Amino acid sequence: MTDAGTLTRADLAEALHKQIGLSRADSSRVVEQILGKMCEALSHGENVKISGFGTFVLRDKGERIGRNPKTGVEVPIAPRRVLTFRASQMMRERIMAAD
Repeated sequence: MTDAGTLTRADLAEALHKQIGLSRADSSRVVEQILGKMCEALSHGENVKISGFGTFVLRDKGERIGRNPKTGVEVPIAPRRVLTFRASQMMRERIMAAD
């Protein structure tokens, strides 16, 4: 992992290289293909579920009235689609055990 505590594509590819023995180029290609497939599914409105890890869910949020925190003026917030992640029970347990 990088020093900032963020897992990157390069970190995932390096882990594949070390643990499975794929070349660095093949490892990068596999990571890109997996992420590309996930993005493609999400862009087509499909949810992405990775067993034992979690689910990426698309939700449509309706229009609502918001408020500018500085001025207090009410402003309409347009309807939009948001992406959420819900960790699996197994993932939550692993995170809690790591504390």
